[in-house]
Amino acid sequence: MVPIPDNSKSSVSPETDGAHPSDASAASKRSSSSTQLRPGLYIVATPIGNLGDLSDRAAAILTTADTIACEDTRVTGKLLSARGIKARMISYHDHSSESVRHGIIERLKKGETVALVSDAGTPLVSDPGYRLVTDAVDAGVYVTAAPGPASPLVALVLSGLPSDRFLFAGYLPAKDKGRRDTIAEFATLRATLIFLESPRRLAGSLAALADGLGNRPAAIARELTKLYEEVIRGRLDDLAETFRHEDAPKGEVVLVVGPPEEAPVDVDEIDALLTYSLSRMSVRDTAATVAAATGAPRKEIYRRALELSRDIDPDEQ
Repeated sequence: MVPIPDNSKSSVSPETDGAHPSDASAASKRSSSSTQLRPGLYIVATPIGNLGDLSDRAAAILTTADTIACEDTRVTGKLLSARGIKARMISYHDHSSESVRHGIIERLKKGETVALVSDAGTPLVSDPGYRLVTDAVDAGVYVTAAPGPASPLVALVLSGLPSDRFLFAGYLPAKDKGRRDTIAEFATLRATLIFLESPRRLAGSLAALADGLGNRPAAIARELTKLYEEVIRGRLDDLAETFRHEDAPKGEVVLVVGPPEEAPVDVDEIDALLTYSLSRMSVRDTAATVAAATGAPRKEIYRRALELSRDIDPDEQ
């Protein structure tokens, strides 16, 4: 396990009344008056696997808030218990009714402090909270965040892939057509792509990404910040083949896919390569060869090879 880091020194945060937010005693005792929160909504990041990653400031907010809105009160209850925090919790998630959300907004309007947490990581990052934050902003209440862990960013910095421009796209659609269409939208985007995926769908998603994006470098991150943290790096084709034959991994998976390595090849150039190759080999072999040579998506190359093969005189092959 990663050891709990030393308390960092920082300036007094805007929600405190002269108290240092990294004071561990203030974070662990609800009765302490050293941390006075400004009324409003606090978006609080929680650990994604290692309890030591809950910041002192986050703990202080959870200790002092009037109410904690949780994705699952049972999950958050375990975190609070581990840190010796007693707090009033209410359930708030994507399936909560409008009346629940409006009730939280009314609390905020009355001057209460509400902390919003998800089961793990940063709320709103593929987690509940967007509508609540939007309503809070519209209501004119104070909204701030206690930043911290987020699995997409942890996976990105561990991937070894370019991080200067990236897109987090959440979960890919479960159905094949929706997944193909979504991947096609990203095919020409010159950025690193980050996806969340369930273990049982990993093999299918890797194959779809390889077909739709070409054989790009990628990384599979799982069990992040936990004892058995693992990052597997390789090319999409190789990763897809590996996980096609292996059992589904355990734990939440984050997929990181590198950007196109070269500028897209000219369509006329691809057609010329395909026409030349089709005169010497099968459609399947032609598509595989040209896709590997150009880095273009294999499925698109195969489709174009089929079209061109129909125009070639059989006597010329």
